[in-house]
Amino acid sequence: MEWSWFPVQLSIIVALTATMMTLIIGIITAYWIVTKSIKGKAIIETILFLPLVLPPTVIGFLLIVVFGKNSPPGQWIEWLTGRSLLFTSTAAIIAATIVAFPLMYQSVKTGFLSVDHQIISAAKVDGASGWKLLTVIILPLSIRAIITGMILSFTRAFGEFGATLMFAGNIPGSTQTIPAAIYLALETGETQIAWYYALISIGFSFILLFSINRTKRYS
Repeated sequence: MEWSWFPVQLSIIVALTATMMTLIIGIITAYWIVTKSIKGKAIIETILFLPLVLPPTVIGFLLIVVFGKNSPPGQWIEWLTGRSLLFTSTAAIIAATIVAFPLMYQSVKTGFLSVDHQIISAAKVDGASGWKLLTVIILPLSIRAIITGMILSFTRAFGEFGATLMFAGNIPGSTQTIPAAIYLALETGETQIAWYYALISIGFSFILLFSINRTKRYS
């Protein structure tokens, strides 16, 4: 095994894409949960948080079942694109998005709940629509919580391994992320290469988590 920048580049691309996806889905879901009267809200939120506690192998297995060649979604994707979703970089992004989503959702929801209800009520009295409430009032007042969610989601997606390994594989130059590269390096006895990738991962995670603490300190 030779040292390569590809796992680093792919890990960053996967983490960035997953963070953007969790941000969009997290904002929509949190706004829906917070502002709507929904029956079975506790059950819905329990399902949303399952990726935090489920073993990564279970998530990977479920992704294979849902998007495999024998499933309707998998067959439709293969018909549309001409290839299976399994063992692709897109599969890595999907896996990272799922495991990172609960962190984004919780942060965004916390930010939304911290907004003063009197401000929201006053805006409604003035005729503000739901979209205007979200974009002009709720999102700006929740920005710190949202940034925290983005950083946590990026860090989680950057370090995702188990579900990604099962769903996207560990193909050098194609689907190999930093965690997978570390795993392969250790399997082949390349401890020095494993250390290189591990230090890069530790450095990224430290900087991002440090930035969260700085944000909280000056908030």
